[in-house]
Amino acid sequence: MGKCFQSAFWIIVFIALSLGFGRSYGGYAQSFYFVSFLFPVILGTSVFFNSYLVPKYLLRKKYFRFFQYSLYTLVFSVYFEILVLTLSLAVFANYRYDQLNPRTTDLVFLTMIMYFLVFVNTIILLLQEYFRGQDKNKELETEQEKLKRGCLIITSERKNVSIPYATLVYIESVGNYVKIHLTSGKLVMTKERISILEEKLPDSFLRIHRSILVNRDLVTSFNRETVSIQDMDLPISRKYKQAAMKRLGSA
Repeated sequence: MGKCFQSAFWIIVFIALSLGFGRSYGGYAQSFYFVSFLFPVILGTSVFFNSYLVPKYLLRKKYFRFFQYSLYTLVFSVYFEILVLTLSLAVFANYRYDQLNPRTTDLVFLTMIMYFLVFVNTIILLLQEYFRGQDKNKELETEQEKLKRGCLIITSERKNVSIPYATLVYIESVGNYVKIHLTSGKLVMTKERISILEEKLPDSFLRIHRSILVNRDLVTSFNRETVSIQDMDLPISRKYKQAAMKRLGSA
């Protein structure tokens, strides 16, 4: 989602710059080529500023270093803008400065546009990071609530049944029912969907198949095809294989 949003943002910026310079040029073809020269400088500056300087110095409160390297970035970005202007002078005006659009030769104006876009992108990225952090906090709170509860509450045979997490071996969906296999060997049946049970369970329970949830704490061994739990080999489906391998490997 974040990458798609960033791609959309920069596509809109490219189009907006082409249209904006096109008005002053009196034609959009030359404006398009000029923005094509300038755009890599803007994008490169933004990527370096937001992917390196902000997380490494600003967010770590190394303000002096952040200010110092930001100045270096400004100097280099202006230098690259001068190269763009030189290229434009050669390509569009046959080295005749008076034939270039006044807007495109105003170095201060171009620098202001560039850093306005860089800072807008910085705000967007920081807001995205903030909302991601909020989502992670909510997930952690939900997980803590599940662990605090310590048991799965289901409806079985028209009664509410409380099953401690530690006694759950694996859960299997069979037809219209779900079988809950316990460490005691007992089976508990419910009509609740396995996807609903997965939401109720803490992170220690892992989906390995469309119809199977296992207690990761009770897994004795695994490979890319099966999970062994209490002398039983349960299949890992292709859909869940990558996530299952990652979570089992970090257990």
